[in-house]
Order: sequence, then structure tokens, then C-alpha cells
Amino acid sequence: MNRPNHGGNLAWAASIAGCPGSLITDFSASINPLGPPSSAIAAIQQGLTQLSAYPDPSYFQLRSALAQWHQLTPDWILPGNGSAELLTWAGWELSQKDVTYLVTPAFGDYWRALKTFSAKIQAWQLDLESGEGEIDSRFSSLTPYSAAGLLLNNPHNPTGKLFLREQLMSYLERFSLVVIDEAFMDFLPPEKQHSLIGAVQDYPNLVILRSLTKFYSLPGLRLGYAIAHPDRLRRWQQWRDPWPVNVLAAVAAEAVVRDTDFQKQTWDWLLPTRYKLYKGLSLLPGFHPLKGAANFLLVRTEGSSVELQEKLLKEHRLLVRDCLSFPELGDRYFRIAVRTHPENQRLLEGLTESVISN
Repeated sequence: MNRPNHGGNLAWAASIAGCPGSLITDFSASINPLGPPSSAIAAIQQGLTQLSAYPDPSYFQLRSALAQWHQLTPDWILPGNGSAELLTWAGWELSQKDVTYLVTPAFGDYWRALKTFSAKIQAWQLDLESGEGEIDSRFSSLTPYSAAGLLLNNPHNPTGKLFLREQLMSYLERFSLVVIDEAFMDFLPPEKQHSLIGAVQDYPNLVILRSLTKFYSLPGLRLGYAIAHPDRLRRWQQWRDPWPVNVLAAVAAEAVVRDTDFQKQTWDWLLPTRYKLYKGLSLLPGFHPLKGAANFLLVRTEGSSVELQEKLLKEHRLLVRDCLSFPELGDRYFRIAVRTHPENQRLLEGLTESVISN
């Protein structure tokens, strides 16, 4: 079985660990361990009666729920079969530009979406050890509204860096199309978020992608959405296949965006739990975690991350995310999701044993 390019491949991990995938604790996929919320389960159960009918092709109720959450009107929202589907259409539009600047290391699907349409890509590599801040000062030299696009995510995956709103705003004046993937922004409480959703109505060149599967632990349902100018979203709707979002995903999404109790529970859990995990990693010789704003941590290791991954699977049934799919990182980094405190302790113990055995 080939090594996966994404996290969460328990079938591959089980083949290494020699046990069923259900017995493996997955740190490789950055999914909220507190979910799925009961509100989603209840909505799915009630939605079973709708399986005999096609979904509403306009997804008006879902768009209305999302629009209310973001204080927009529904025509600024387009749901998709995961944000990956919407990234495809963003990739098509970016491919029409003279060049697309891609902030790296970058999620593999960004490369997929751009290369599918033969986009001209200019990579800009982050300073991995720097804190919050500007992506690249060289962007300031670009002619305003030049025929260039920009694709990035915030918080950044895999580093967890949070780019500040005021710094991102300056890029909206420099690029003819800016696509920002905010798949992990929900993990920050509202007062700490640096989303650009509030700017979307003033900048027709801005597209924001959001995911509902990571925060609400629903990756199997495949649900994301785009926020952009209605004219752009109408184009995307005409290009894509009909009914991309199934009825169960739609009703679950309508429920979870109103679930303020689950949202608060997640915010209250993440901050202290991530800090404890970060401190525990910092105390281990040979491991150097980067501070991050999301529900995962990128860790530099002085040994081989691939060998470490295999050792953790075989001896502890723990799966971490290797970073071989990020060429800038290679075999000296791994990424881990923040899970519950007992699970995080198991990981720290497994890493401690790996240090001792070496």
C-alpha cells in the first residue's frame, strides 16, 4: 500500500501497525476529538426521511444558515462537497492569471488544483521559525492589481502560523485574485480570529474557503463553503455538477453552525490542552515544536520522522503525520493534531520511549 499524501489514512496505518484501524489513535488528521456534536447526530437522524428526494439545488436553507452566522446575505455563500471541491474552481480562476503566488509549505490539494489547470505557480517559502507576521514583504513591490493571484491558508497548514488581518488586507490591493483558505479559523474564539470575511463585500477579488468538517469532526460528510462575490459564485455553480452536497450533510451543517455550546466547549478545551502538549514536547530532547494557533502542532525532529512514525505505529498504535508531501520539510518534521489530554499523554510517553531507545 502506497504511503498516503494526506493524514487520516487508517487503512495504510493498520497495514504498518498490524492491527485494525479502529485500534489506532490518529494524530495525523487535524480533527476535533470532541465531536461530532450531538446536534449534528440528531439532525442527521431527522434528515433520514429526506433521502428519497433530491436536495434543493440552490441549498437555500443551508446558505441562509451560513449567511446568518457570518452576517451576510445568502447569495454570498456557496456550499460545496468539502472545501476541496470549491478549491478546484478557485484553482481554475487562478490559472487564468499570469502567475499565482503560493505560500509554502502548502497543502497538497493546492498544488493539485493549480496543476490540474496548468497554472503558472510561483512558490514563496515561509520562514518557519518566525512568529505571527507578514507573509512576504516582496509582495509590496508588485504593481497594484497586477495580473497575479495569491493562494494561502490562515491559520497556515502545516505550521499553524496565524497571519494578521491588517497585513492580509494589504495584499487585497496588490493581487487581482486572493484566495484564502480559512479551514482552521473556527478553532480560534471570535475575538482572536483574523478572518477576512468582513472584507469580502468590499473586495470582489477576494475568495474565502471554509470547512465545517474539521471543527465539528465530520470529515466523512464532506462539507465546506465559499464566501465571495455573488457573480463569481454563480459562475462556479454553473460549472460544477448538480447536487454536490447531500441532504444529510446539509441538515447537519444547518444544526452545527447554531450549536454555540459545542463551539464554546471546543474553544475552552483547545487553548490549555494545546499549551500542555506544546510544553510536553518542548521538554523532550530532540523535538522542537513550533507555536501555532490551530488544533495541530508542527514538530522539528533531529531524527527521521518516517522511522519515528513507523515505531509509534508498531509499538504504540499511534499515528502521526509525516511531512514528506511538503518538500520544504521532508523527513525532519512531523505534524500532530491536538487530541484529548489522556491521548496526548500517550503520545508524549511514546515519544519519550523512542528517545530512550535511540
